[in-house]
Amino acid sequence: MTGPGSVYKRGVPMGLSLRADAQANRDRLLEVAANVFARSGADASLKAIAAEAGVGIGTLYRRFPTRDDLIEAVYRTQTDSLAGTAATLLTAHEPTEALRAWMERFVDYMLTKQGMADALPAILAAHDGLSAHSRVALHDAVHKLVAAGQEAGTLRRDIDAGDVLMALGGITLITGHEHQRELASRLITLLLESLVLGRP
Repeated sequence: MTGPGSVYKRGVPMGLSLRADAQANRDRLLEVAANVFARSGADASLKAIAAEAGVGIGTLYRRFPTRDDLIEAVYRTQTDSLAGTAATLLTAHEPTEALRAWMERFVDYMLTKQGMADALPAILAAHDGLSAHSRVALHDAVHKLVAAGQEAGTLRRDIDAGDVLMALGGITLITGHEHQRELASRLITLLLESLVLGRP
């Protein structure tokens, strides 16, 4: 039931509807920006990003006043999203396969960062705690996956989550470019085989 001052849009209070629309615009901007930065680099046209996201450039600047603000938001969002997939994968797969799937996603995550490589060091330095937040989030994700495998009796007990992350970082450095993506998957298989219980 509506009161005298209530405004509704399709049965939803207008304030809630506007907030949902604003969040959807922000999410779409970040998704498009990630793809454009990966494709064209950190100097890509912000107008082009806004247009591809289906919003005006004014909307982009209201959300992200500077290019660095947008890059930082893309980086933080993608890092948190990757970290959050650990729990989701464990609900859908047994632990070893969940770890493999997460490793594959980590490689893809790193590939998308190549377009922002020149801009990220300064942004990480300017945003106190952002680099540490990313390390902790990714470390915790790997720890969750490894712990599940150890509890299930499929992964070795002496695995250190930090070592796994370092090894994955090495894989991304070696493979480097998208045309070597298949090599990354083969190296992930080798890494995973070294973690499975009973392997030498």
